[in-house]
Amino acid sequence: MNLFDLSGKVALVTGSTKGIGKAIAEEMARHGAHVVISSRKAEVCDEVAAAIRAEGGKATAIPCNIADKEQLKNLVDETRKACGKIDILVGNAAVNPHYGSALEIPDDAFEKVMDVNIRSNHWLIQMVAPEMRERKDGSIIIVSSIGGLRGSNVIGAYCISKAADMQLARNYAGELGPDNIRVNCIAPGLVKTDFARALWENPDAAKVRIAQTPMRRLGEPRDLAGIAIYLASEAGAWTTGQTFVVDGGVTIYGG
Repeated sequence: MNLFDLSGKVALVTGSTKGIGKAIAEEMARHGAHVVISSRKAEVCDEVAAAIRAEGGKATAIPCNIADKEQLKNLVDETRKACGKIDILVGNAAVNPHYGSALEIPDDAFEKVMDVNIRSNHWLIQMVAPEMRERKDGSIIIVSSIGGLRGSNVIGAYCISKAADMQLARNYAGELGPDNIRVNCIAPGLVKTDFARALWENPDAAKVRIAQTPMRRLGEPRDLAGIAIYLASEAGAWTTGQTFVVDGGVTIYGG
């Protein structure tokens, strides 16, 4: 038996039209899962799903704004209609509308970060956990960040939300573990995505960060896909409540 085989599994991945979410969805499809591609723009979801199908994978596109509870409910309902079930949930979508001092973040921006980055994952878990409990099987993965382990003077609210995601995973891991449902976090370092562009597009800033990274490079989205496959598959059957740091060594070194 291949411990990393996802054949017959259905994986719902939020924020999966680009960056880390897209890489995770693509690799899960290559490992046999039927993946549900979701982000706010329907046409982009369709494009990513079509590309996966063109490779021979199984993919369904269902657009959703995760800040809206009714849209999240529709996402879960439509996934069940199209695929029959949800075996794997990957909460990847997140926002960071403020770059700068936490002393200057507007209330509405702070609330948006907390609503999208924490509460939407909480809602999704509430929505998918009952069917996983019935089957006595499931894997829930939240994409957090090493920002949840460190302070920041430019993305402070985002870091708070990502620390909360780690605790969300620990809480739900304890509650859902007796039903054989695993809940874990992945904490990426600085990855070259559009979302993190403000942190790496400046060549001088990127050079400093690379010098502080033992592996001497920034991350690529696909660098995060392997740990997601592990957590979603039989390989991770006895792994829960954990936060897996994938950062090229930054947090153990610090320059």
